[in-house]
Amino acid sequence: MGTIGILGSGNVGRALATRLHGTGHRVLVGVRDPGRELSWADGGPDGSTDGRSDGPRRTGLAEAASAGIVVNALPGAVSVPVLRGLRPALAGAVLLDVANAVEQGPDGIATALRYPRSSLAVEIQRALPETRVVKTLNTVGPAELMADPTSLSAPLSAFLSGDDPAAKAVAVDLLGWLGWPAEWIVDLGALSTAWWPESFVLMVRPLVAALGPVPFGLAVAH
Repeated sequence: MGTIGILGSGNVGRALATRLHGTGHRVLVGVRDPGRELSWADGGPDGSTDGRSDGPRRTGLAEAASAGIVVNALPGAVSVPVLRGLRPALAGAVLLDVANAVEQGPDGIATALRYPRSSLAVEIQRALPETRVVKTLNTVGPAELMADPTSLSAPLSAFLSGDDPAAKAVAVDLLGWLGWPAEWIVDLGALSTAWWPESFVLMVRPLVAALGPVPFGLAVAH
């Protein structure tokens, strides 16, 4: 199995890193301060600083970005500037963007898109012209559901948007490692289509009001 870089050690980064490590991959979790003492128990992946080597390895952002297959699990609000600073490391990489860039209300739920005339994925691609960006998994929550999609009672859909067919094929492989059946994956086309799944985040507020804070994701029946 190859190496996968996860940028960010929040809920999304931890969930994806844990599952991918469990499938036999070497996983590097890139963080701003890899030397800070942090363990899985208190919210981040283990690394050499605490003497363990049996899990995903915490490292600097640039090292994780050099993995070749990289997942952007950074907060959407900071993704573009942080990734722009990693442009040399990400040149030629396949970058799966799973983030949502939104304005938030006092309750932390999205109230507006940060890029209403574009999309986070498109803005990342503009900042990283040598990187092959694919949008996926941003219509599923909480983060644990991204890495355990069959835990709900009904099928979900994982959408793909991207301009590079080979990069999309890598994304399909990674989704398979995370447990997504191939028939649940919907290729929407070019990266410009990422606006549509990104806009789904604006439905979270009324859905939470109607259903409560339950796990859910967007699905297409056909």
